[in-house]
Amino acid sequence: MSAASSDLTRLAAHELAEKLRAGEISSVEATRAHLDRIAAVDGDVHAFLHLNTSALETAAEIDARRAAGEELAPLAGVPVAIKDVLCTRDMPSTAGSRILEGWIPPYDATVVARMREAGLVPLGKTNMDEFAMGSSTEHSAFGPTRNPWDRERIPGGSGGGSAAAVAAFEAPLALGSDTGGSIRQPAAVTGSVGMKPTYGGVSRYGAIALASSLDQVGPVTRTVLDAALLHDVIGGHDPRDSTSIPDAWPSFADAARTGLREGVVKGLRIGVVSELGGGTTGGTTGGTTGGTAGGAAGASQGFQPGVLQRFHEALGLLEKQGAELVEVSAPSFEYAISAYYLILPAEASSNLAKFDSVRFGLRTEVPGGTIEDVMAATREAGFGDEVKRRIILGTYALSAGYYDAYYGSAQKVRTLIQRDFDAAFGACDVLATPSAPTTAFKLGEKLDDPLAMYLNDLTTIPANLAGVPGIALPSGLAPEDGLPAGIQFMAPARQDARLYTVAAALEALFVDAWGGPLLAQAPALA
Repeated sequence: MSAASSDLTRLAAHELAEKLRAGEISSVEATRAHLDRIAAVDGDVHAFLHLNTSALETAAEIDARRAAGEELAPLAGVPVAIKDVLCTRDMPSTAGSRILEGWIPPYDATVVARMREAGLVPLGKTNMDEFAMGSSTEHSAFGPTRNPWDRERIPGGSGGGSAAAVAAFEAPLALGSDTGGSIRQPAAVTGSVGMKPTYGGVSRYGAIALASSLDQVGPVTRTVLDAALLHDVIGGHDPRDSTSIPDAWPSFADAARTGLREGVVKGLRIGVVSELGGGTTGGTTGGTTGGTAGGAAGASQGFQPGVLQRFHEALGLLEKQGAELVEVSAPSFEYAISAYYLILPAEASSNLAKFDSVRFGLRTEVPGGTIEDVMAATREAGFGDEVKRRIILGTYALSAGYYDAYYGSAQKVRTLIQRDFDAAFGACDVLATPSAPTTAFKLGEKLDDPLAMYLNDLTTIPANLAGVPGIALPSGLAPEDGLPAGIQFMAPARQDARLYTVAAALEALFVDAWGGPLLAQAPALA
């Protein structure tokens, strides 16, 4: 890979877009540089499952349109990676499962179609936990993805492939999906930025469903502005998604740029959730007092001390800029994981019933057997252990005699969590938590302990249960292991723009403090 190509892959998406508009580079050059980067490093990282064989052809078409004087969208010509949970008419869409191996849909997901219309260049499909069930991308039927910071560690999940592709400079932009943290938790452990939009703010049409009341598609990027630019492309009403919000949305890119204005966070009320690593927030200027108190409070919940230290230091930076820190309590959050792991499996049990060997996908023949025998054999061969575990759990929770005790009770807890959010947002403008309780753990470390794996979503699940937006961005390197930690902000439903402003403001403070982006510090990405 040439030095010039390497330079192009280090550029943020908005920087690439500026050079494309100025005619300093072509989309073909940018796309080829990223394909070369994939060829050079993806053998170790395994972020991609499929590459787009027509990527360079698409890039050339964008270049020709630009040369002809056509007015193009802001990100036209910029390469993008796509999580393999999203349907693509020209590439396999497997959701990380053998049961869909080789399946090419007859249509694009709405978000994919909108990216094509905006002139982005799909590089390929990224690896993921099977049907988005996992927090480490170790449950992919096609092998695990590795964290670019340390190849012996996980990149998060379920969207570890998208986050790893962005962090390894294989793609400047990626799409992910977030059912309980599958965008934000990978962002936390790879040093990237991940946004879960308001439920209904981005179309789910063409996203292979896991839990329909929780799933949301969103961007994975290296900067807050890049996430906002991609969100502007994929967001907005879609009549093919019955849960899509019909309202108009503001420009998220403008909201991110607003975050760069001096004094923008002055008077901002940041709620620090005491149940999620908050601790005592009094006197947190510089992160010293708050970090100590928060560490003591968070340790009992499984929070890594270094993650909490960086979290409270980040809050201290915002406090120095005039933000007000308010400790808030959300007592129902304690039950979020329990409720989530009843609601999600129940909905997954229903959604995955369509994979029956009859209509599409894998079919395992049983000589002399009935259609029921073929279905059973196909699902046994095609689904991995984690998928089977959740289907069984969900079917049980929905069964006669247990529905009210399990699924019905979980929905009541969900209502209590939504009320806790409403109360918290009455006292503050945004909520803050660590994006994940720990840095990236080692491959295999939690693979045989489902409960330990589920706890990785401790801080992200509440936003999905309530349908509110959440954004994760890097907060620095944890002192124990030198690996990325993250901070998450959440806002009321439909206030996604507010998150981009706050996150961009903090990102600018971090870049000044670090002397550049966090990913520039990654020793394993050379």
